[in-house]
Amino acid sequence: MTVTTIRRQPQVWQDPRAIALLMAASLTTMANATISPALPGLERQFGEDPNAGMLVRLLVPAPSLSVALFAPFAGLVADRYGRRRMLLAGAILFVIAGCAGLFLPDLPTIFASRLVLGLAVALIMTAQTALIGDYFTGGDRSALSGLQISARNFGGLVFISLAGWFAAISPRLPFAIYGIAALFLPLMWKVIVDPQRTSPAPQSRPADSSSDPSSWGFIFALLVLLQAATNTIFFVMPTQLSFFFKAAGYNSPVMTGSALGILMLSGGGLALLYGRIQRAIGYVGIFALGYGAMALGFVLLALAATPPAWFAGAAAIGAGYALVSPSFVTLALGLAPPRRRGVAGGVLTASVFIGQFCSPLLSTPLIAAYGYERLFQVTSSLAAAMAIAAALKACASGARAFSRPDP
Repeated sequence: MTVTTIRRQPQVWQDPRAIALLMAASLTTMANATISPALPGLERQFGEDPNAGMLVRLLVPAPSLSVALFAPFAGLVADRYGRRRMLLAGAILFVIAGCAGLFLPDLPTIFASRLVLGLAVALIMTAQTALIGDYFTGGDRSALSGLQISARNFGGLVFISLAGWFAAISPRLPFAIYGIAALFLPLMWKVIVDPQRTSPAPQSRPADSSSDPSSWGFIFALLVLLQAATNTIFFVMPTQLSFFFKAAGYNSPVMTGSALGILMLSGGGLALLYGRIQRAIGYVGIFALGYGAMALGFVLLALAATPPAWFAGAAAIGAGYALVSPSFVTLALGLAPPRRRGVAGGVLTASVFIGQFCSPLLSTPLIAAYGYERLFQVTSSLAAAMAIAAALKACASGARAFSRPDP
């Protein structure tokens, strides 16, 4: 028994398919934020364009809009034609569209390339999520879902840091970072294969409740809505934190970068332990702990008045988000029948980016009317309500188990 426990986790790390899927996960963070350090330089370079101010600011969220629109359709394609082709096509398109900003002549064409980049991300994330469900089960699936959050966080930290150095040389140079995806293609090509499709016998289909959309669709829809709300709350950090620091008298890009770096490091580190924590306290416990940490982080931002406390708040928010995010993937893949995992992955992917896109649209008017402290209080209250709901669910489940008579 001891030997089995010790060897289980390394099997996930050593599986080349898992490594390829983690490489794919790291690309999704690169899509939006990598060019952020280059935006002021791009605005200066294309200053003759009367719409430069608006177009430059739209370059970062543009891929999110494409992902939200195309990911559900990508899921349908993945279920019909397979995941391998979609993942490889997405990675190739990612390199082409991402690097296009190196040589495109004006901002409108660069903006168009960013929309195409979003389509590539939709293909990659949809195929990757479905393949996690196809290749892995049980604890291995939970562990890999946590590891992909770590890959996104640590990958984002590396890519954004590189972009800062590159942008100091030329505002065009950060677009070259998207070429890193080409280095991942050989391993993906070699190890990613579509699982063999099995069609259950006609007489067995009525007994398979998971193939009936009514048996899983409602719970899946609730997970999708909860994931969108979670990302709306979380993305208050990258969209509003720099402006909060500026309003507080700390107008320093270094301070914003440090806070976001702490957020990514804490999230990436805790996500490495997701599989163990989930096995110890279950999904309901994960949601209670994760949303509780996010609520604490936003309370610190709202009430504290010193940078160390704000950094502690950022660390708590990153850790809480890293706990809850993998659960959406593992729960959804457990609910969806194998032939619907592509659709499930596509809808899950869309909900993440819809939440990202909606976050500034909802938070900016609240800031204009009531200020940053009120925004953080509201987001803290929402996260706390989610944590309390999960804790009450855990208590109710425990009470039912306690009151159940012994056989």
